[in-house]
Amino acid sequence: MTLSSPSRDVSGLRDYAFDWALVDVETSGVIARRDRVLSVAVVTIGPDGEQTGEFSTLLNPGCDPGPVHVHGLTAERLMGAPTFEQVAGRIGALLQDRVLVAHNAQFDYDFLAHEFARARLYLPVSQRLCTLALNRQVDPPAADMKLGTLAAHYGVPQTRAHDALDDTRVLAGILRATLREAARLDLPLPLVACPPRQDVQFAPQPPKTPCAYRNPGRAEAGGPLVQGMKIAITGETATSRAELVTRSVAAGLNVMSSVSRHTSALVTNEAGSGSAKARRAAAEGVPVIDEHTFLRLLSDVRAGTPHRGAAEGAGASGGVASVSGGVASVSGGVASVSGGVASVSGGAASVSAAVPGNAVVAPASTAAPAPAAFPSTPETAVPATQVAAVPVPRRPAPAATTGRPLAGRRVLILGGTHPAAAAARTRVVELGGSAAINLSRTVTDAVLLPGGEADRRLRRMPELGLPVHDEHWLNAPGAAAPGAGPGDAPGAAAGAASPATDPSSPEREADRPPSPLVLPRGGVVDLPAPQRDAAPLWHITAAWEPQEAADIDVVAFVLDEDEQVTFDEDFVFYGAPENPAGTVRLLTDGPAEQTIAVDLASLPPASRRVAVAAAIDGEATFGDVGAVQVTAVPGTGAAPLARATLDAATTERTLLLAEFYRRGPVWRFRAVGQGYDDGLANLARGYGVDIAD
Repeated sequence: MTLSSPSRDVSGLRDYAFDWALVDVETSGVIARRDRVLSVAVVTIGPDGEQTGEFSTLLNPGCDPGPVHVHGLTAERLMGAPTFEQVAGRIGALLQDRVLVAHNAQFDYDFLAHEFARARLYLPVSQRLCTLALNRQVDPPAADMKLGTLAAHYGVPQTRAHDALDDTRVLAGILRATLREAARLDLPLPLVACPPRQDVQFAPQPPKTPCAYRNPGRAEAGGPLVQGMKIAITGETATSRAELVTRSVAAGLNVMSSVSRHTSALVTNEAGSGSAKARRAAAEGVPVIDEHTFLRLLSDVRAGTPHRGAAEGAGASGGVASVSGGVASVSGGVASVSGGVASVSGGAASVSAAVPGNAVVAPASTAAPAPAAFPSTPETAVPATQVAAVPVPRRPAPAATTGRPLAGRRVLILGGTHPAAAAARTRVVELGGSAAINLSRTVTDAVLLPGGEADRRLRRMPELGLPVHDEHWLNAPGAAAPGAGPGDAPGAAAGAASPATDPSSPEREADRPPSPLVLPRGGVVDLPAPQRDAAPLWHITAAWEPQEAADIDVVAFVLDEDEQVTFDEDFVFYGAPENPAGTVRLLTDGPAEQTIAVDLASLPPASRRVAVAAAIDGEATFGDVGAVQVTAVPGTGAAPLARATLDAATTERTLLLAEFYRRGPVWRFRAVGQGYDDGLANLARGYGVDIAD
C-alpha cells in the first residue's frame, strides 16, 4: 500500500513525541575509525512532526574520497569545503537535547562520534533511533527496508539518492509515517542509549598478525617446537621481548598475550615467580620452557599444518541435496558441547519448510565443513548504507497444501507458560507457518493461551482486523476460516479477515513481498552466490520481546577449522564491537534487537565459521526472555533470506543462535538454538578466547 500524500502531523502520538535530529552522512568508506565524513545533513523536527531547522554541507576530509561512483563526491568538489572541525559546533547545537535519527543509525552515529573525537569535542547525543530497526518491527508490506523502497511505500518523494540533504528530508517523511504505524501496533520505540553500554571485562588485546598454521597442541618435554604452537612469554629475559616475539612470529609460532588451556608452552626464566601467567600455566598444566632452551628450539621449528586454503576441497557437496519446487524436508540438528566447544550433530525430527527455488537445505552434520574458494582480496570500500545487496530469489507466497495449512501465515502466540508458548510456536512451524514474537504488519493470526488476556497487544487485534484463535485452533487450523468460527477466542472480531487473507484488502497476499524461508532449529540453507559487483555483506539479526529485568548482548566468534579464534580480537562483543580487519561488526539497533554484520568475501581462508550467540547480563535466563528470532539478511535493509524462532531455552544464560560457515564452494547459514547455563566468559573460553578471571 502506498500513501499518496503523507501527513506531517504526528501531534496525537503522545508516546512518540520527541524532539528529533535526523542525520545522514556520506563517507569515504565503511570503517568509522579509519574513513571520513564527506558530507553531512541535519534536519530537526519537533514533537508535532513539523520541521524546525535544517543544515547541510560538503566537507573536506583531507583524504581520498573513496567510491565516487556511489556518492559522486570527487576530491575537486570537496577541495574548497570546510573541515568537519570547522562545522562541528553548529552540528552539535542541532543535535543537543534531541534524539538522533538515521536509517542504519549505528553507521551514522559511529562516524559522527569519531569525527567529534578528532575535533576534540563531545558528541551531544544521549539517545538514538534507527528507522531501519523501527521498520523491521513494523514490518510494512514492502519489498525490503531500504530507504528508497520505504519512501515509495510511504509516498515520500525522493529526488537525489545518496545526497545527504535529500536523504534526510526523505527520512523525515519515513519517520512520520513509521511513527503512525508504530502507534497503531502499540510498539515501543527501539531507542538506544548513547554512548552504547561498554564494559572492559572482556576487552581483547590490540590486534596482531594471524598465525598461518593450526595449533598442534602442547609442546612435549625435550621435543621440538612446531609451527602454529601458541606461545606466551612472562618475566625478565636477556633477549628483548620485542626480539623474542619477532623471531617467534617469523618462525611460524603464534605468540599470545596470555595463558589459557590452549597454550602450547610458557617461556619464562622464573617459573616460580607467581606471575599471573605462571600461575595459570601451573593450573592448566602448560609446559614451561626457559629462555635459553626456547632460543635453541627456535633455530629448528618443525613444519606445521597450514590452515586449509580457499581452493582445497572446492566443489565438495557433502551430501547436500538441491531443492526445487518450493518445499523441502529439513532435518533439524541439535547442537552439543564437548570440552566447551560447540559442535552440531543431527537427530531432530523432520520439519517441512518452504524454500526459494534455488536454495539448498541440509541436515546439520558432525563433519567439519569443507573449505571454499573465497580468496581474501580487498574490495572497494562502500558505505554500509550504500552496499548493493546480494539478490534473494523472489517467490510467490506459498498456498496452503496438504499438511501445511498455515503456509504463508505468520502467527503470534499470546500468553501461556514458556513451555506452552514454545510448543505452540513449534506447532505453527510444523504446519508450514512462521511464528512471530512481536506484533507487526505481517502477522496474520493470533493464538490466545491461558493468561494471554492481560497481554496489551490483544486489544489491538479488532482494530487491525486480526483473527484471534484459542489454543485448540492449532490442532485443526483449516477447520475454520481465518477470523471467524467457534475456535476463535472471545474478543476476536467476528468475521474480520486478516489483510493477508482478505482478497479485497490493498495488502492482499499477492501484493505482499515473499516471505523468508522458515528454518527449524538446526535448519541449514545455502547463501546465494553474490553478483559480480555486489559486496556479500550479510547480517544475522537477533530480536526478542522488550525486557525490563534483563540486558541481552549479542556476540560473535570468528573461528578456524578447529573451532577456535585465531586470536582474541576475533571475539566481537559490546566492549569491542569490531574485529581488527573490520570484517565482523556488532550493530546495536535497539534494546530488543542486535545485528552481527559479516563481510564474507573479505574473511581470510582460515576463517571457516562465524558463530553468533546471545548472553544475558544478570540472573535472568532465556526461559524468562522467551523466544528469540534470528534472520539472515543479505545486506543493509534487504529482504531476509531465512528466519528461525528459537525458544527451547529454559535455565540457560547463554544461547548459541546461528552461524555462517563454509561448505565446499559456498557459505551457509544455520539456525542453531543451543543454550548453556554458564555465562559468556565460559563460552568465550571454549572458543579459545583468553578471559581474565
